[in-house]
Amino acid sequence: MLHAARMDADTGYDTVRRFLVDEQPVRGHWVHLEDAWRALRANGEYPPAVRALLGEAVAASVLLAATLKFRGRLTLQMQGHGAVSLLVAQCTHEFGVRAVAHYDETLAAAIDAQRSAGETFRALVGEGGRFTVTIEADERNLRYQGIVPLAGDSLAQSLEAYFSASEQLPTCVQLAADEARCAGLLVQKLPQSEASAGAEALWQSVLHGMQRLAPETLLDAGVEAVLGAVLPEHDVRLFGGSTVLFECRCGEGRVTSLLRALGADEVREILAEEGAVTVTCEFCRRPYRFDAQAVEALFTDSGAADVSALIH
Repeated sequence: MLHAARMDADTGYDTVRRFLVDEQPVRGHWVHLEDAWRALRANGEYPPAVRALLGEAVAASVLLAATLKFRGRLTLQMQGHGAVSLLVAQCTHEFGVRAVAHYDETLAAAIDAQRSAGETFRALVGEGGRFTVTIEADERNLRYQGIVPLAGDSLAQSLEAYFSASEQLPTCVQLAADEARCAGLLVQKLPQSEASAGAEALWQSVLHGMQRLAPETLLDAGVEAVLGAVLPEHDVRLFGGSTVLFECRCGEGRVTSLLRALGADEVREILAEEGAVTVTCEFCRRPYRFDAQAVEALFTDSGAADVSALIH
Protein backbone atom coordinates (compact mmCIF):
# COMPACT_ATOMS: atom_id res chain seq x y z
CA MET A 1 0.00 0.00 0.00
CA LEU A 2 1.26 3.46 -0.93
CA HIS A 3 0.85 6.34 1.52
CA ALA A 4 1.32 9.96 0.41
CA ALA A 5 3.18 11.87 3.09
CA ARG A 6 2.07 15.17 1.55
CA MET A 7 -1.12 15.42 -0.42
CA ASP A 8 0.06 18.58 -2.19
CA ALA A 9 3.16 16.89 -3.57
CA ASP A 10 4.01 17.24 -7.23
CA THR A 11 3.11 13.96 -8.91
CA GLY A 12 4.27 14.96 -12.38
CA TYR A 13 7.50 14.36 -14.22
CA ASP A 14 10.70 16.42 -14.09
CA THR A 15 10.59 15.45 -10.44
CA VAL A 16 12.63 13.58 -7.86
CA ARG A 17 10.78 11.99 -4.93
CA ARG A 18 11.82 10.23 -1.76
CA PHE A 19 10.12 7.17 -0.29
CA LEU A 20 10.58 4.69 2.54
CA VAL A 21 9.05 1.44 3.68
CA ASP A 22 7.11 1.94 6.92
CA GLU A 23 8.87 0.59 9.98
CA GLN A 24 11.59 -1.04 7.87
CA PRO A 25 15.21 0.00 7.16
CA VAL A 26 14.61 0.59 3.45
CA ARG A 27 14.53 3.96 1.70
CA GLY A 28 14.91 5.23 -1.82
CA HIS A 29 14.46 7.89 -4.48
CA TRP A 30 12.72 7.98 -7.86
CA VAL A 31 13.38 10.47 -10.66
CA HIS A 32 11.76 11.01 -14.03
CA LEU A 33 12.76 13.75 -16.48
CA GLU A 34 11.20 14.91 -19.73
CA ASP A 35 11.41 18.68 -20.31
CA ALA A 36 14.72 18.98 -18.44
CA TRP A 37 16.20 16.09 -20.46
CA ARG A 38 15.15 17.60 -23.79
CA ALA A 39 16.31 21.10 -22.77
CA LEU A 40 19.71 19.70 -21.83
CA ARG A 41 20.16 18.51 -25.43
CA ALA A 42 18.46 21.44 -27.17
CA ASN A 43 21.63 22.72 -28.86
CA GLY A 44 23.25 19.40 -29.68
CA GLU A 45 22.39 15.75 -30.26
CA TYR A 46 24.18 12.47 -29.62
CA PRO A 47 24.16 9.05 -31.29
CA PRO A 48 21.45 6.83 -29.72
CA ALA A 49 23.76 4.69 -27.57
CA VAL A 50 25.70 7.71 -26.27
CA ARG A 51 22.47 9.60 -25.66
CA ALA A 52 21.06 6.72 -23.62
CA LEU A 53 24.19 6.53 -21.45
CA LEU A 54 24.13 10.31 -20.96
CA GLY A 55 20.46 10.19 -19.92
CA GLU A 56 21.18 7.43 -17.42
CA ALA A 57 24.03 9.52 -16.00
CA VAL A 58 21.77 12.55 -15.63
CA ALA A 59 19.18 10.48 -13.75
CA ALA A 60 21.96 8.97 -11.62
CA SER A 61 23.36 12.41 -10.70
CA VAL A 62 19.92 13.48 -9.44
CA LEU A 63 19.50 10.28 -7.41
CA LEU A 64 22.95 10.74 -5.87
CA ALA A 65 22.27 14.39 -5.01
CA ALA A 66 18.92 13.45 -3.48
CA THR A 67 20.59 11.12 -0.97
CA LEU A 68 22.66 14.00 0.46
CA LYS A 69 22.01 16.98 2.68
CA PHE A 70 24.28 19.68 1.32
CA ARG A 71 24.41 22.99 -0.50
CA GLY A 72 26.61 22.91 -3.56
CA ARG A 73 26.92 20.56 -6.49
CA LEU A 74 27.55 16.91 -7.20
CA THR A 75 29.49 15.82 -10.27
CA LEU A 76 29.35 12.32 -11.69
CA GLN A 77 32.20 11.60 -14.10
CA MET A 78 33.02 8.57 -16.19
CA GLN A 79 36.33 8.14 -17.99
CA GLY A 80 36.76 5.18 -20.30
CA HIS A 81 38.59 3.81 -23.30
CA GLY A 82 35.64 2.94 -25.51
CA ALA A 83 33.45 5.07 -27.74
CA VAL A 84 32.88 7.51 -24.84
CA SER A 85 36.12 8.90 -23.46
CA LEU A 86 34.53 11.28 -20.94
CA LEU A 87 31.03 11.84 -19.59
CA VAL A 88 30.14 14.43 -16.97
CA ALA A 89 26.74 14.96 -15.31
CA GLN A 90 26.20 17.58 -12.61
CA CYS A 91 23.33 18.22 -10.22
CA THR A 92 23.05 21.04 -7.67
CA HIS A 93 21.36 20.85 -4.28
CA GLU A 94 18.42 22.64 -5.92
CA PHE A 95 18.28 19.93 -8.63
CA GLY A 96 19.59 21.96 -11.52
CA VAL A 97 21.20 19.54 -13.98
CA ARG A 98 23.57 19.72 -16.92
CA ALA A 99 25.69 17.10 -18.70
CA VAL A 100 28.05 16.49 -21.61
CA ALA A 101 29.71 13.49 -23.27
CA HIS A 102 32.88 13.32 -25.38
CA TYR A 103 32.83 10.45 -27.83
CA ASP A 104 34.44 9.02 -30.93
CA GLU A 105 31.94 9.36 -33.78
CA THR A 106 33.24 6.33 -35.68
CA LEU A 107 33.19 4.03 -32.65
CA ALA A 108 29.78 5.29 -31.55
CA ALA A 109 28.31 4.74 -35.02
CA ALA A 110 29.52 1.15 -34.95
CA ILE A 111 27.46 0.32 -31.85
CA ASP A 112 24.32 -1.20 -33.34
CA ALA A 113 20.97 -1.75 -31.68
CA GLN A 114 21.28 -5.55 -31.83
CA ARG A 115 23.84 -5.70 -29.04
CA SER A 116 22.80 -6.67 -25.53
CA ALA A 117 22.70 -3.94 -22.89
CA GLY A 118 25.92 -5.22 -21.33
CA GLU A 119 27.73 -5.36 -24.66
CA THR A 120 26.61 -1.82 -25.47
CA PHE A 121 27.84 -0.49 -22.11
CA ARG A 122 31.24 -2.14 -22.53
CA ALA A 123 31.56 -0.83 -26.09
CA LEU A 124 30.80 2.67 -24.81
CA VAL A 125 33.17 2.74 -21.83
CA GLY A 126 35.76 0.11 -22.78
CA GLU A 127 37.94 -1.63 -20.23
CA GLY A 128 39.79 -0.10 -17.32
CA GLY A 129 37.55 2.95 -16.98
CA ARG A 130 36.68 4.68 -13.74
CA PHE A 131 33.65 6.19 -12.09
CA THR A 132 34.16 9.34 -9.99
CA VAL A 133 31.71 11.18 -7.76
CA THR A 134 32.74 14.63 -6.54
CA ILE A 135 30.74 16.59 -3.97
CA GLU A 136 31.52 20.28 -3.57
CA ALA A 137 29.70 21.80 -0.62
CA ASP A 138 29.36 25.57 -0.33
CA GLU A 139 29.67 25.45 3.45
CA ARG A 140 33.34 25.75 4.47
CA ASN A 141 34.31 24.88 0.88
CA LEU A 142 34.24 21.17 1.62
CA ARG A 143 35.12 18.79 -1.20
CA TYR A 144 34.75 15.01 -1.24
CA GLN A 145 35.68 12.65 -4.04
CA GLY A 146 35.08 8.92 -4.41
CA ILE A 147 36.59 6.86 -7.24
CA VAL A 148 35.74 3.27 -8.19
CA PRO A 149 36.31 1.22 -11.35
CA LEU A 150 33.52 1.06 -13.89
CA ALA A 151 31.96 -2.22 -12.79
CA GLY A 152 29.58 -4.74 -14.28
CA ASP A 153 27.55 -4.34 -17.44
CA SER A 154 25.78 -1.03 -16.80
CA LEU A 155 26.06 2.38 -15.23
CA ALA A 156 23.55 1.21 -12.60
CA GLN A 157 25.92 -1.58 -11.52
CA SER A 158 28.81 0.89 -11.35
CA LEU A 159 26.68 3.11 -9.14
CA GLU A 160 25.90 0.16 -6.87
CA ALA A 161 29.64 -0.55 -6.60
CA TYR A 162 30.25 3.08 -5.66
CA PHE A 163 27.78 2.93 -2.77
CA SER A 164 29.21 -0.38 -1.60
CA ALA A 165 32.76 1.01 -1.57
CA SER A 166 32.12 4.54 -0.30
CA GLU A 167 29.20 4.18 2.09
CA GLN A 168 28.95 0.44 2.75
CA LEU A 169 25.22 0.62 2.07
CA PRO A 170 23.54 -2.19 0.13
CA THR A 171 22.07 -0.31 -2.83
CA CYS A 172 20.06 -1.37 -5.86
CA VAL A 173 19.71 0.91 -8.88
CA GLN A 174 17.79 0.88 -12.15
CA LEU A 175 18.31 3.51 -14.86
CA ALA A 176 16.76 4.04 -18.28
CA ALA A 177 16.75 6.68 -21.00
CA ASP A 178 15.49 7.24 -24.52
CA GLU A 179 15.13 10.27 -26.76
CA ALA A 180 12.22 11.77 -24.81
CA ARG A 181 12.79 10.69 -21.20
CA CYS A 182 15.28 9.52 -18.63
CA ALA A 183 14.45 7.93 -15.29
CA GLY A 184 15.94 6.13 -12.33
CA LEU A 185 15.10 4.30 -9.13
CA LEU A 186 17.50 3.87 -6.20
CA VAL A 187 16.70 1.73 -3.15
CA GLN A 188 18.96 1.34 -0.12
CA LYS A 189 19.05 -0.90 2.93
CA LEU A 190 19.91 1.15 6.01
CA PRO A 191 22.09 -0.09 8.88
CA GLN A 192 20.35 -1.77 11.84
CA SER A 193 21.51 -2.14 15.41
CA GLU A 194 20.34 -5.76 15.34
CA ALA A 195 19.86 -8.19 12.48
CA SER A 196 16.23 -8.78 11.50
CA ALA A 197 14.95 -11.72 9.50
CA GLY A 198 12.04 -9.58 8.32
CA ALA A 199 14.32 -6.83 7.07
CA GLU A 200 16.48 -9.31 5.19
CA ALA A 201 13.42 -10.89 3.58
CA LEU A 202 12.24 -7.43 2.57
CA TRP A 203 15.61 -6.63 1.00
CA GLN A 204 15.55 -9.85 -0.99
CA SER A 205 12.06 -8.87 -2.16
CA VAL A 206 13.45 -5.48 -3.26
CA LEU A 207 16.26 -7.16 -5.22
CA HIS A 208 13.80 -9.43 -7.03
CA GLY A 209 11.44 -6.54 -7.73
CA MET A 210 14.25 -4.39 -9.15
CA GLN A 211 15.43 -7.24 -11.37
CA ARG A 212 11.92 -7.58 -12.77
CA LEU A 213 11.52 -3.84 -13.36
CA ALA A 214 11.61 -3.31 -17.12
CA PRO A 215 13.22 -0.15 -18.55
CA GLU A 216 9.94 0.56 -20.34
CA THR A 217 8.06 0.58 -17.03
CA LEU A 218 10.59 2.97 -15.51
CA LEU A 219 10.22 5.32 -18.47
CA ASP A 220 6.47 5.03 -19.07
CA ALA A 221 4.93 4.69 -15.60
CA GLY A 222 4.51 7.13 -12.75
CA VAL A 223 6.14 6.75 -9.36
CA GLU A 224 3.16 4.95 -7.82
CA ALA A 225 3.14 2.28 -10.51
CA VAL A 226 6.92 1.83 -10.36
CA LEU A 227 6.94 1.41 -6.58
CA GLY A 228 3.94 -0.88 -6.81
CA ALA A 229 5.88 -3.10 -9.21
CA VAL A 230 8.97 -3.24 -6.99
CA LEU A 231 7.29 -3.36 -3.57
CA PRO A 232 3.81 -4.76 -4.21
CA GLU A 233 3.23 -6.18 -0.73
CA HIS A 234 4.72 -3.47 1.49
CA ASP A 235 3.55 -0.19 2.98
CA VAL A 236 5.49 2.52 1.19
CA ARG A 237 5.45 6.15 2.30
CA LEU A 238 5.97 8.56 -0.59
CA PHE A 239 7.14 12.10 0.14
CA GLY A 240 6.67 15.33 -1.75
CA GLY A 241 8.66 15.95 -4.89
CA SER A 242 11.32 18.47 -5.89
CA THR A 243 11.35 19.87 -9.42
CA VAL A 244 14.38 19.12 -11.58
CA LEU A 245 15.40 21.71 -14.19
CA PHE A 246 18.08 21.99 -16.83
CA GLU A 247 20.44 24.67 -15.56
CA CYS A 248 23.72 25.59 -17.19
CA ARG A 249 26.02 27.92 -15.30
CA CYS A 250 27.52 29.51 -18.37
CA GLY A 251 26.72 33.16 -18.99
CA GLU A 252 27.99 36.37 -20.49
CA GLY A 253 29.82 37.29 -17.29
CA ARG A 254 31.76 34.01 -17.20
CA VAL A 255 32.65 34.22 -20.88
CA THR A 256 33.83 37.83 -20.75
CA SER A 257 35.92 37.03 -17.67
CA LEU A 258 37.48 34.10 -19.55
CA LEU A 259 38.41 36.28 -22.53
CA ARG A 260 39.81 39.03 -20.36
CA ALA A 261 41.94 36.43 -18.60
CA LEU A 262 43.35 35.35 -21.98
CA GLY A 263 44.53 38.91 -22.55
CA ALA A 264 43.95 41.51 -25.23
CA ASP A 265 46.77 40.40 -27.51
CA GLU A 266 45.64 36.78 -27.75
CA VAL A 267 41.95 37.64 -28.17
CA ARG A 268 42.74 40.21 -30.89
CA GLU A 269 44.91 37.63 -32.65
CA ILE A 270 41.96 35.21 -32.73
CA LEU A 271 39.75 38.02 -34.02
CA ALA A 272 42.20 38.77 -36.83
CA GLU A 273 42.35 35.10 -37.87
CA GLU A 274 38.67 34.22 -37.56
CA GLY A 275 36.87 37.52 -38.09
CA ALA A 276 35.10 37.04 -34.74
CA VAL A 277 35.75 35.36 -31.41
CA THR A 278 33.27 32.59 -30.61
CA VAL A 279 33.15 30.77 -27.29
CA THR A 280 30.79 27.78 -27.12
CA CYS A 281 29.69 26.37 -23.77
CA GLU A 282 30.78 22.75 -23.55
CA PHE A 283 27.65 21.74 -21.64
CA CYS A 284 24.75 23.52 -23.32
CA ARG A 285 26.46 24.24 -26.67
CA ARG A 286 25.34 27.87 -26.56
CA PRO A 287 27.69 30.03 -28.67
CA TYR A 288 28.83 33.47 -27.49
CA ARG A 289 30.10 35.47 -30.48
CA PHE A 290 32.20 38.62 -30.10
CA ASP A 291 32.75 40.83 -33.15
CA ALA A 292 35.43 43.49 -33.37
CA GLN A 293 33.36 46.06 -31.50
CA ALA A 294 32.59 43.63 -28.67
CA VAL A 295 36.24 42.59 -28.39
CA GLU A 296 37.40 46.19 -28.08
CA ALA A 297 34.72 46.82 -25.45
CA LEU A 298 36.15 43.94 -23.40
CA PHE A 299 39.44 45.75 -22.96
CA THR A 300 38.16 49.32 -22.72
CA ASP A 301 37.03 50.55 -19.31
CA SER A 302 34.40 52.84 -20.81
CA GLY A 303 32.91 50.04 -22.88
CA ALA A 304 33.10 47.17 -20.43
CA ALA A 305 29.63 47.77 -19.03
CA ASP A 306 28.08 47.57 -22.51
CA VAL A 307 29.67 44.31 -23.67
CA SER A 308 26.49 42.24 -23.14
CA ALA A 309 24.62 44.33 -25.66
CA LEU A 310 27.25 43.54 -28.30
CA ILE A 311 27.40 39.74 -27.88
CA HIS A 312 25.56 37.85 -30.60
